Amino acid sequence: MSDFRNYLNEQLKNEDFRTEYEKLAPEFSIIQAVIDARKSSNMTQKELSEKTGIAQSDISKLENGNSNPTLGMLKRLAEGMDMTIKLEFVPKRVN
Repeated sequence: MSDFRNYLNEQLKNEDFRTEYEKLAPEFSIIQAVIDARKSSNMTQKELSEKTGIAQSDISKLENGNSNPTLGMLKRLAEGMDMTIKLEFVPKRVN
């Protein structure tokens, strides 16, 4: 296991940390979905930028978690990868 994963697992034992970390789960899911879609399309950030007109630096910021994309931006990214967006609401887990 990586040093980061070990550190994260240790921090997740703290209830306050875990609560805040879990609040970010939707953002992490979006970031990972964009990265996975781009890679499955065999595209670099630069290629995706050229197809969508979205600056490569903005795609990089999104993938690094340094910006919050609008739905419009996500739609443009999906279109550039010849994909559609699927948004899903699911019930919360009961602990």
